[in-house]
Parts: sequence; C-alpha cells; structure tokens
Amino acid sequence: MAKDLTNLKILTPRLLLRPLEMQDFEAWATFMADPEATRFLGGAQPRSLAWRGFMTVAGAWHMQGFAMFSVVERLTQRWVGRLGPWKPDSWPGTEVGWGIIRDCWGRGYAVEGATAAIDWAFDELGWNEIIHAIDSRNAASQSVARKLGSSLMGLGHLPDVPIDTEVEIWGQSRTAWRTRRTALNAAKHA
Repeated sequence: MAKDLTNLKILTPRLLLRPLEMQDFEAWATFMADPEATRFLGGAQPRSLAWRGFMTVAGAWHMQGFAMFSVVERLTQRWVGRLGPWKPDSWPGTEVGWGIIRDCWGRGYAVEGATAAIDWAFDELGWNEIIHAIDSRNAASQSVARKLGSSLMGLGHLPDVPIDTEVEIWGQSRTAWRTRRTALNAAKHA
C-alpha cells in the first residue's frame, strides 16, 4: 500500500504532524533513551533498538498507509515526539497513541496532536473506534485520554512488548467523537 506521503502534513495551532523523515532519527533516539519519557512505552532503548523501532514506524507508513506521526513544534521546527494511529498485528484495537519528549510535558501537545490525529484516523482511514492502550500507573496519559473524551473501556493486552503486557483500554466511537467535537465547537462559537 505504498502511498505518496510527501505532502501529508497536518497543522494544529502549535504543531506540525507528518510522517517520519530521516532527519528525525537523532531526536527519536534521544527520546527513546530517556528512561522517564519511555517508562510506560516499554522502557529506555539503546540506539540500535531505537533504530529498529524508528524503521518499523517508517515502514508501517509505506505498507499500511498510516503510523505514528512525527510531532514538530511549528515555531521552532524542533521534533518533540511521535503520536498518531497505530495498529500492529494482534493489537487490541485501532489506537491513537502518543509520546512527547519530557521537556515538553504539560504544554498540552499530546491533546492537541492526538485530537488532529483522531480526526485524521476517522476521516482518512475510516476507523469506527479509537483506543488508547495505557498503563494503569500512567496518570498523565489517563488525563490526556479524558481530555480527548475517551473513557475506560476495560483491560486488554499488548502482545510481546517485550512481554505480554496488561493495560487499560481507553477509547470512544467515531459517533461519540463527532458528537463531542460538534458540541465543543458550538460552545466555542456561542
């Protein structure tokens, strides 16, 4: 399913979301080496393992037509994370996930970027449901999920990451997302 990804860019007020580019790898490797930033993403990785993960995401773009976006600050052009649609084999559902570098935590980038990525997944990929697989100890990601309008749906398993891992499955339907977005837009313009 190779697509021309050259022009795929999603702009939010502060962020640019786009498929990975080779220039992103150094920042990606630094992010993946940070034990605190990756605490709930499988843990810190050496550069060689970060390379394999980076290439997996890049390959998913070309084979599936979607994967995590690189998150770039529009003002500085700095790579600040990765987020977006993700559906590996045997995954518990069609996920929009996020991971932001530590010095950008608390700025609302995960919510801002995930909102755009969820819109894109529903509009462009035709997904009917979005999930977020979240470690039960990850209060920050639970807060992001709530701000996105998702609710706890139950427990699920992530296969072989690096071992079968139990997580909370948060999510919502396309209908719930659209209803909430319409109500928020109406309130904003009232």
